[in-house]
Amino acid sequence: MTNINSNSTILQKIAALDINIDVSKQLKIIEQIVESGELAQKALLDLLVNRCIIENKEVDNLDGLIYEFLYFRSFANIKKKLNSYFCLGLIDLNHSFNLNYQPLQNLLIVHDFQEADKLTQSYLRSLAGLDKNSQRKWLYFTDILAIPSEDLYIIDKLWRLYSRGKFGFSIQRSIWLSHNCSWEKLWFTIGWKNNGILCRYPSDFIWNIDAPSGHLPLFNQLRGVQVISALFNHSVWNQ
Repeated sequence: MTNINSNSTILQKIAALDINIDVSKQLKIIEQIVESGELAQKALLDLLVNRCIIENKEVDNLDGLIYEFLYFRSFANIKKKLNSYFCLGLIDLNHSFNLNYQPLQNLLIVHDFQEADKLTQSYLRSLAGLDKNSQRKWLYFTDILAIPSEDLYIIDKLWRLYSRGKFGFSIQRSIWLSHNCSWEKLWFTIGWKNNGILCRYPSDFIWNIDAPSGHLPLFNQLRGVQVISALFNHSVWNQ
């Protein structure tokens, strides 16, 4: 009877995940399921497979949460199955993008956010037409217009997916808009300023999942706001 009740509770919790609840509640439920043992973890994996493969739903932040907990905290057998289903991660990047974004997905899966940030900056320079031999390592606001929408979208989606929906350019943009486009309020909210002083790279920034929402990826605000303003006004966000 105990096993039946336990299984019923797990199924109820899994069913609750598909209801429109906030991330903090999703996190709590997923953590409880993962801590309930291997059978519960298998049920969670089944949910992920059903959503992403069988039903072929658009991958969202819930899938990222489930994937994260199973990747870092599941039994070896469950993780092996997870990797067999999602050998390259949650997003199939076999697409006609201008660049190969699998290295970024690999870094974000393991939460190596600092290296992912460096790679993201490299991608943006390449997409803007600056090759590796270019002496200019920063972007002008006019460069932003050259970045294809589909590439900017997938970079942003990878950041959101593997950060519990906390990181990404679209997250920063939504915070900026919520503050009536106030840059000072944005810097404060996302933690790019400490005591009124702009953070220094890299030691003043937070390179883990506990950073404030919108903290990553970085953008060189030391050169003014024209470039990041152009990014926030890119046509991709209007689609």
